[in-house]
This record gives sequence, C-alpha cells and structure tokens, in this order.
Amino acid sequence: MSIAPKRLAILVGGGPAPGINSVIGAATIRAAVEGIEVVGIKDGFKWIMQGDISHVKLLSIQNVSRIHFRGGSYIGISRSNPTKDPKHLENTVTSLLRLNVDKLITIGGDDTAFSALKVNEMAAGRIKVVHVPKTIDNDLDLPHGIPTFGFQTARHIGVDIVKNLMVDAQTTSRWYFVVSMGRKAGHLALGIGKATGATLTLIPEEFPNKKIKMSHIVDILAGAIIKRLSYGHLDGVAIIAEGLVELLDTNDLDSLVEVERDAHDNIRIAEINFGEILKARVQERLKEFGLKSTIVAKNIGYELRCADPIPFDMEYTRDLGFSAAQFILENGSGAMVSIQNGKFVPMYFKDIIDPLTQKTKVRMVDPASESFYIARRYMLRLNQADFDDPHELAKLAATIGVSIEKFKELFGYVIENDLLYQFIKEGKFSIANSTESNAAYRILPEMEQASEGDID
Repeated sequence: MSIAPKRLAILVGGGPAPGINSVIGAATIRAAVEGIEVVGIKDGFKWIMQGDISHVKLLSIQNVSRIHFRGGSYIGISRSNPTKDPKHLENTVTSLLRLNVDKLITIGGDDTAFSALKVNEMAAGRIKVVHVPKTIDNDLDLPHGIPTFGFQTARHIGVDIVKNLMVDAQTTSRWYFVVSMGRKAGHLALGIGKATGATLTLIPEEFPNKKIKMSHIVDILAGAIIKRLSYGHLDGVAIIAEGLVELLDTNDLDSLVEVERDAHDNIRIAEINFGEILKARVQERLKEFGLKSTIVAKNIGYELRCADPIPFDMEYTRDLGFSAAQFILENGSGAMVSIQNGKFVPMYFKDIIDPLTQKTKVRMVDPASESFYIARRYMLRLNQADFDDPHELAKLAATIGVSIEKFKELFGYVIENDLLYQFIKEGKFSIANSTESNAAYRILPEMEQASEGDID
C-alpha cells in the first residue's frame, strides 16, 4: 500500500490586500519545481476549523503562473478565527493532517499571524508553519521602514482618489471627510494625507490618553474649517483614520450604534458610518456660530483592498512567496517572513509576541517621530501659534463672531491636549529647537494659504 505524498498548503486570512495572488503564485511555483504538491485551502480557516476538508483547490504552475497581476485572492479569504475554541484549533490541525499536509503557509495580518502561531503550537512539529505578513494597515511589527505588503498599493490608489476629491472640493467649495481603513494604526491615513497634502489628517496615535471624546474630534475638524474660513477658503479635505472609533469614550461609542464585533473581537468599524456621524456633528457645531459648511463623507478602503498590485508590491510579494516556500522546504517553521536589506530574515513567533496582550505586536505610528512632525507642519488646523499671535486669534474669533477670550474658552483645550505640542514643549524634536517661542509649530501664512492646492 503506497503512502500519499505530503503536501504544502496555502491559506489566506483577514481582509484582502493587493499582492495576495503574487504570494500564492510564487510559493506554489517554488514548491512545485521541487515536486511538492500544493493545495489551496479555500476561505481561510472557515471550513477546516469545522473539520470540513472538501473546500480545497489544487495549485499548479499552470494555474498560478499569471495570477500575480491581479488583486483579490485566488483561494478566497475569511476572518474565521480557530483560536477562540480549542476544538476549532484541534480541528484545524486534524483537517490539515487528513489532507496529508505537513507544511502550511498562512497569509494575513496580525490576527492571522496569531492563528498561525497557535496552529504551530498545536501541531507540535507535525506541521511546519510559516506566515507571510499582509495588511494594507501596515501595522505588523516589521523592522522600521519595511512595509507590509499591500500597503503601498493601497496608499497609491488612495492618493489618486483623494487627489480627485481635493480638486472637487476646491471647485465646489466643499469639505470632504475621508475615512480611511486602519483598525488600530494610522499608517494608511497618514500616508495618504501626507502624500496628497490634505488639509489635515487625524490618527489614533496623536491622542495621549488613548480615550477620546467625540466632541474633541469634532472641535479639531470644526477648528480646521474655521481656520480655512478665516483665510477666505470654503474647501478642504480631512483624512480620518477609522481606528479613532476604537478610542472613543465608551459613552460616545454606545450612543452611536449597537457595536458589533468580528471573530477576533474587533469592532466592526464598517458598520459604523463614522464619516456621516462626524459630518452631522461638525455641522451642528458650526451652526452654533451661524456658520454653514457643505461636507461630504467618503469612506475609502474596499476600493483599495482588491486593487491590482503596483510593481512594488508585485515584486515584493513574489519575493515573500518564494522565501516562505524556501524556508519551509528547508524545514523552517514557527516564523514570519520578512525581507530586510534585500535578504530573507525569519522573524520567529516567540519573538514577535506582545508580553502584555500575548498576541502579535502591532506597529503604530510614532507621534514623536520627525516624520509625523513634518506631516503636522503642513496640516492646516488650530495650533499653539494661532493662540499666541493676537492677530491670528482675533481673526479666528471674528470668523465665528465671538470674543478672543470666548474663542480661547471654546477651542483652547484642543491645543492643550495636542500630543505633538506637548512633545515640542518638552524638547523632544531636535529639528524643532528654536529661540523663537513656538517657532517649531508655526506654519508660514503663505504656506497655509497655499494649502489644498490653491492655485489662483
């Protein structure tokens, strides 16, 4: 009686990201040329965690050789989580063994990486596991400067969308509130906002207390609109990271909607129309001062996730797929794939676990970085210099028809709670050192007036 040959399985979890098919194709080809049979596990962990092994697809050089040009996932995807129930985790390992799988490549973000880690532990050497980091959020804990695959394509597409919205905003004298994907970190929102020169970008990392009142966000946005109005401009574009929702004060969050969570206990942010809520609240706030602003809420994210990868991600993901297959064919296991300085470097699961959460570490935007400081210098929003300059302050107060003291009372707290301003006061920015009070925070008036592509 002959023994069935051992197989390599590939599985995709989480949300789509440009480049998934490139990983699948490259890994399949690398294994196939060594005579290893490759099977695609359809729809992530969804079926095999139930013990169902019928949802599989044989992968060959012939059927994957050109899929790297396309977005989406050739073998589907899901957010199903086998780690919440020990039986599901056991079923996952048993299902893979029944399929004669002794090598598994998972493709996904931080939640899928954690699932891969647990499968590796449960398999106890019977199945070798390697993970390929994928997320347009760019929030997996790779070394500084190394993006997760899909991020660059998502940013590229997002920039094109926002660039068009900026022209529309100026043409029609309106504001756009663009809510960008990014569950925990603000990398994608900031990347789009910084590249386009959006009026302002709001990300979770800039709030020091890790809990935000809805009114605080509303006043930052309203303050930016008021500041633009003080210069005679009715238009603007604000990029807002959806992850702000998870930092909202519990009372504010509960008042929005009945919050649903996914299989990984993440808030289903897509179910909360955050942009429309902010639009309504900001318009209400402006109405208190007799001001009216046309605001359009726009969510971007689903348009980015299944885009065809740009050449950067196409090449990057083929390298990742090859490296994952090579590592596992050489009996490597229990690691996440990374390419550092042009070389493959395994990042072992044991080294990337956050000791506090016992889950894979999340990479956040560093609000104390010079990169973020530069981004803020180009944003048009209320800052300390506005409150220190009596002429600017008088102009802002006049725009909403209140006294200077009243304006300070209404909006001064926005600056007092500005994390970047606190860093500047503490001298944490070497490039911000100056003998002039608040010089580090001041944007030249001509730069402010040139914001948002004012080409007249």
